[in-house]
Amino acid sequence: MSRSGWMWTVIELHLPRLGTDPAAPFPPTSAALQRPNGLLAWGGDLKPERLLSAYRLGIFPWYTQGEPILWWSPAPRCVIFPHAVHLSRRTRRRYRAGGYSLTADTAFAEVVNACAAPRKDGSGTWITAAMQQAFNSLHRLGYAHAIEVWRNGTLVGGVYGLALGKVFFGESMFSRETDGSKIALVALCRQLQAWRFTLLDCQVPNPHLQSLGAVQISRQAFESHLKGAVGDGGAPGPWTERFSIDMRW
Repeated sequence: MSRSGWMWTVIELHLPRLGTDPAAPFPPTSAALQRPNGLLAWGGDLKPERLLSAYRLGIFPWYTQGEPILWWSPAPRCVIFPHAVHLSRRTRRRYRAGGYSLTADTAFAEVVNACAAPRKDGSGTWITAAMQQAFNSLHRLGYAHAIEVWRNGTLVGGVYGLALGKVFFGESMFSRETDGSKIALVALCRQLQAWRFTLLDCQVPNPHLQSLGAVQISRQAFESHLKGAVGDGGAPGPWTERFSIDMRW
């Protein structure tokens, strides 16, 4: 069953419902369903306090327009260790051909909007208007960030997510030209490595991420990593002035 079907079955599955208090605790992630993988709870809201609490525990919202908010903690977990990111020779050649520039946090809302746009295959998006508003709020608070890829002054790719301590929780990426999202993700990993971030959370695997070096680890390993890293330094604030990576790929 697709996620859209869960709007009418969350009660039948006896999933915990989150209330109106954003400080209320989440259910233990060990209670997440195996089918669909990681579905943990429903309801609540997307206030910054609740989102920050969720991500620190490895929980994230994932739903489509018209559904209640669904909260997930899948296992195994798809991650990229920043030092292990991979960029193909073809993409390296494309980047070296010139015309590209990289920035951070100069066009956050535009990156989110681009990620939320319908795909070329006609499929919809899980990045609802409420999710866009929530991450724009987290960006203003200094927690959410974007890497932007420009070619000849036009935004052609990007990636955005949430930074907590030394972990970056990736949300989505987009391309308007071939390899735009790959360049953005590799640039992000290079910067994370320079800042001694230890993990990029990718949530769930797909061939695109795996081609860039994503691997899967157990829930126990993932959550153990979070406990030691989400509170490790990394004061919130814009990345615009701090962003500086070696462009020689």
